[in-house]
Amino acid sequence: MTPTPTAPEPVPAPRRHAGPERPHDLVGVGIGPGNLSLAALAHGFPGGLDTVFFERAAVFHSHPGRPVEGATARTPFLADLVTLADPTSPWTFLNYLRSRDRLLPFHAAGRLHVHRAEYDAYGRWVSDHLPGLHFRHQVEAVRWNPELDLFEVDHARLDPDGETEVLGRAYARNVALGIGSQPDVPEPLKPLVAAPAVPVLHSADYPAHREALLAAGHVTVVGSGQSGADVFLDLLRHRPPGREGMHWITRTDAFASAERSRLGLEHLTPDHARYFHELPEQARDDLVPGGRRHGAVARDTLDAIHDELYRRTVQGGRPDAVLTPGVHVRTAGRLATTKVELHLEHVRQGSRSRLTTDAVVLATGYRERPLHRLLAALDPYLRRDSRDRPRVDEHHRLVLDPSVTGSVYVVTSVAHTHGAGAADPGMTAWRSATVLNHLTGKEPYPLPGRTAFTSFGLERSEPPRVPAPDRGLTPLGGRP
Repeated sequence: MTPTPTAPEPVPAPRRHAGPERPHDLVGVGIGPGNLSLAALAHGFPGGLDTVFFERAAVFHSHPGRPVEGATARTPFLADLVTLADPTSPWTFLNYLRSRDRLLPFHAAGRLHVHRAEYDAYGRWVSDHLPGLHFRHQVEAVRWNPELDLFEVDHARLDPDGETEVLGRAYARNVALGIGSQPDVPEPLKPLVAAPAVPVLHSADYPAHREALLAAGHVTVVGSGQSGADVFLDLLRHRPPGREGMHWITRTDAFASAERSRLGLEHLTPDHARYFHELPEQARDDLVPGGRRHGAVARDTLDAIHDELYRRTVQGGRPDAVLTPGVHVRTAGRLATTKVELHLEHVRQGSRSRLTTDAVVLATGYRERPLHRLLAALDPYLRRDSRDRPRVDEHHRLVLDPSVTGSVYVVTSVAHTHGAGAADPGMTAWRSATVLNHLTGKEPYPLPGRTAFTSFGLERSEPPRVPAPDRGLTPLGGRP
């Protein structure tokens, strides 16, 4: 592909369609990393590909929660929106750095991973220059119109207060769902989160409540993923020595580092995703229980926590901070109006205890956002598995009734069919290329047949062949 200038100028929005006589080739719901990657790789195709994307938020955000400013995301700079599918694209992270005169400083810093804030800035740079992206637009419903052989996507333009300004409808041959994930709150703590008297909040809401948490007499952090570690370290650094008043608990057996071997990382490859997709449904569910998304902690964060705790022993004594793995919250309740009591159980010992605290931060990860409200109108056409979840095929599209000639692609919420590794940033560009190759019936982005040295399963899984375009799909070379 021919690259555009280093710092692309804003381009005009694509033509707006008055009705179904000139539908979009693709309408995207949500503008997170998945759909922004899809929009970037779809941009500039020979012959044109008419796309439009809608997002409720006012600007692009790469992650649903950034509890601590400056925290390092575990995103290698090559795992950006496009590079692993098309390193010549003008929308690479390196080209973003170059456009900001920061390429050499980034090289000199010797970084392999980027700060979350910087990745957000990169995504906003892409979204500011790509056409057809509409923020402050909430999609209300997606339905199939059998008379038109098109999808109808109802949306509402929102004002700065989140109120509806204008209703609209887009017509599309295909749809891409990228609505992302939502904070996962354990059942025992949901009633406490709903009652605001004592701070019990998810780590996604930490920035807005940070000052209140710093002032609390005792704070408990639940969960040992990166967000939990970032929150614990930030609070620890800003609470007085000897009066830290902190407790960090997690049901995992250890506060584990995210550092993995090179062969271990092959579970985050297309080869493993294909292997996982071909497993029986029950085997997949055993490997990815509940669809939760959370992970281990960057080693430098764990080292920084240990260093901070150690520094506080120099004058003698120990910090008032308790770190306990292997523990889960059975039940929880309020004591009067100012405290929370957590009923704990040690997973291995089977022992139980109670913990009284003034505030709780839930770093309990994120759960795939349910699709049922958005897809209610498509329900008669959806094919579901034994647990009533939409089936997703190897091309990342919903399995629909054969009478539906268009495709609904899912660029998130595929853990139950493609494995937890499918949500890894390194898979974003590959997934977008897979979708575009299938949508066009061609191979604008040739993908390798094998991506790992590990053979997952006794029978080797080969990548699916790109089929001929379905009726109603538009090849990249022009309209049929």
